[in-house]
Amino acid sequence: MTVIAETTADAVAGIADGATVLIGGFGMAGMPVALIDALIAQGATNLTVVSNNAGNGDTGLAALLAAGRVAKMICSFPRQADSYVFDGLYRDGRIDLEVVPQGNLAERMRAAGAGIGAFFCPTGVGTPLAEGKETRTIDGRDYVLELPIKGDVALIGAHAGDPLGNLVYRKTARNFGPVMATAAATTIAQVTRIVDTGDLDPEAVVTPGIYVDRIVQVTQEATA
Repeated sequence: MTVIAETTADAVAGIADGATVLIGGFGMAGMPVALIDALIAQGATNLTVVSNNAGNGDTGLAALLAAGRVAKMICSFPRQADSYVFDGLYRDGRIDLEVVPQGNLAERMRAAGAGIGAFFCPTGVGTPLAEGKETRTIDGRDYVLELPIKGDVALIGAHAGDPLGNLVYRKTARNFGPVMATAAATTIAQVTRIVDTGDLDPEAVVTPGIYVDRIVQVTQEATA
């Protein structure tokens, strides 16, 4: 059953030190900023964070990094014009980094949600990203074995949800949230509104409620 949390603090309660946290968002689109702020206040530390990039400016994921709560980032784009928080931490040796090509990142989480033990992918063959990984030639093409990425918790942002946890997204905010919801032991979603059961068009539901453990309504949504 999906729990409707009264506050963002209630929504993130119980996230443990050392947890692997999947954080949705493509830049700021779909990033669950209110949940991240609540996680900072909650105090969990030594986290491994999986996200598309390593934060923008000084809000959202960047604020979590600045608070010193993240031990390792797993992402596709660690460096951007406004990723100065992560850049400073990495240059100072205060955070570990695993770079994963964007398609591989999504597929590794999808594999976790689908119960797939591993998969072979051609991306990264012959580069440092393939070092130490099993390789195989299939039909004359080289592939690298990639393992699933599982999360203890997923923090995702959606446009609307219902009491059963069904979620719909708005425009580009539908990015990593849906696949992350399937790959985590506990999925927590922030939405701009919670509607009555039956009000969401079932054809528009992207994340079924079976994947969502907690949902909380917040008034501000990241730009799509």
